[in-house]
Amino acid sequence: MSHPAPIHPGLRTAACDLLGIRYPIVQTGMGWVSTPELTAATCNAGGLGVLASATLTVAETEAAIARTKELTAAPFGVNLRGDSPDLPERAGLLIKHGVRVASFGLAPNESVIRELTEAGLVVMPSIGARRHAEKVAALGAAAVVAQGSEGGGHTGSVPTSILLPQVTAAVSIPVFGAGGFCDGRGLVAALAYGAAGIAMGTRFLLTRESPVPAHVKQEYLRRGVTDTVVTAVLDGVPQRVLRTELADRLVRGGSLSRLARSVRHAAGFRKMSGTSWADLVREGVAMKRNHGLSWPAVIMAANTPMMLRASIVDGRTDLGTLASGQVAGVIDDLPTCAELIERIMTQADAILTRLARPEGS
Repeated sequence: MSHPAPIHPGLRTAACDLLGIRYPIVQTGMGWVSTPELTAATCNAGGLGVLASATLTVAETEAAIARTKELTAAPFGVNLRGDSPDLPERAGLLIKHGVRVASFGLAPNESVIRELTEAGLVVMPSIGARRHAEKVAALGAAAVVAQGSEGGGHTGSVPTSILLPQVTAAVSIPVFGAGGFCDGRGLVAALAYGAAGIAMGTRFLLTRESPVPAHVKQEYLRRGVTDTVVTAVLDGVPQRVLRTELADRLVRGGSLSRLARSVRHAAGFRKMSGTSWADLVREGVAMKRNHGLSWPAVIMAANTPMMLRASIVDGRTDLGTLASGQVAGVIDDLPTCAELIERIMTQADAILTRLARPEGS
């Protein structure tokens, strides 16, 4: 970005100071997508990039953190799984390497939050309901991402326009709105709802620094706002994906075929992530206890990372699913992260300036 985007006073929020960023924009930690290159590009453009680590081994996570630090001097985050058996070791990596933000899709227990916070990290879980925001705030989280049902991947049932004002009224910590955001208009709307900024996944997936194969990005770009589907058949938890022939076939398929596929994927995920069978079983027991899932649903949980890898990494959209927010239907270009963030901030600045101008002037 050649020149910093203009900053209206209203765009410098509490979250900017908390996270050490120039602009209140977060790139979420998407498995297979949020690489060191995408994370650093976001940070260098003034936002907060979040490195995805759930699909990496501990050693790979440490290497990815080191690579991100080579590419940017700005603060960044790392996304962790709150129910991971090796979470203490992974949390230790963030502390060791001075990572600024620990991002969680599922909040960890209070002791982990306390350890990270005492080490100087900002703990920022993602939630999809007001009561979950209240819970993580009470546990000591310093910020929260509130994702509405429009968001991609695992998502809740409450639209962002209803969830966000509920959450911002319920907690005193900075809240980032997620689900349906892609431009400056959305940023201003989120601020009007009381948020301290926006978090985006699909919009950053569709940038030039994103590692997603070019033909897969084109698959996203050609879709409309009704071309996604929310289904629980992949891993037992509702998630939003692009509507494809494979997705439709999976939704129609029988439970036995889904279970057999899940067993294969569980074995594949164990090998890929370096997780032992013992840890995989312990993780499954924890998921069953914490989320009330059946054993078939627990086994199905391996579907998501493996099916995303097939499409997002290998480019085989015939074999894998494509996590996507509904916002894909209004995205029509592939800017750099710097171009995207500058565009958002310039547009938001112009809107706030116009709104502050007396009518007719």
